[in-house]
Amino acid sequence: MKKKYLLILAYLFTLTAFSQSINTDRPDQTEGSSTINKGTFQIETGILLSEDDNTNEKSLFLPSTLLRFGITDNIELRIFQEIEHKIYHSNTITGFNDLQLGLKLQLFKKENSATEIAFMSHINLPNSSDFFSNNRIGIINKLCISHPTNKRTQISYNIGYDYMQKGNGDITYSIVTSYAVNDKFNTYIEPYGEINELSEHLGKINLGFTYLIKENMQFDYSLGSGVNHIFNFTSIGYSVLFN
Repeated sequence: MKKKYLLILAYLFTLTAFSQSINTDRPDQTEGSSTINKGTFQIETGILLSEDDNTNEKSLFLPSTLLRFGITDNIELRIFQEIEHKIYHSNTITGFNDLQLGLKLQLFKKENSATEIAFMSHINLPNSSDFFSNNRIGIINKLCISHPTNKRTQISYNIGYDYMQKGNGDITYSIVTSYAVNDKFNTYIEPYGEINELSEHLGKINLGFTYLIKENMQFDYSLGSGVNHIFNFTSIGYSVLFN
């Protein structure tokens, strides 16, 4: 009987727990240029399988979860954590990757301008085992910009710099073009990559779609591959917004 009541309450909460349409930072690699509203809480989670033929390594990220909390209408708190299952032939090693704690700040958003700009910064906290950890406190930064080209198409891009207290750090970039087929179904294509240690360029590309289940619920699918190196991944995800 208690279980029945809990299920009913959870269902009612899900039906009423939104006041804005969901806007996620997944499944593409480009972080959005907007923050969630004050007092809202968003969960973005998924499963990702990646393969690197150069190292004969497979990794299953299950789950990979981003939590977003609206502190103000222009500032959100972000917590990112994932569990990685590394697969070597018939052996699997499982552990938490380092925790990321960060903020996203809305820098520019005006009613008379279609352009939005935000800045995102995460601190990498080495709280996992040596096998899965960078073993250093690091910082991940991105400048996030977007603007629509027409009613259905939008272009967004990021430029970033990551530093893990060793070497020269990495420059990251991404540019995504998205197209709204209708009010629920959205597709995208995105070239992205990084310049490791400011010297080695690794280019990638991915594409996918999102489907709006309800105003506060979204399903997504994506897949990608390396451009100048052998790499591929596929991912599915689910996001929900609570007021």
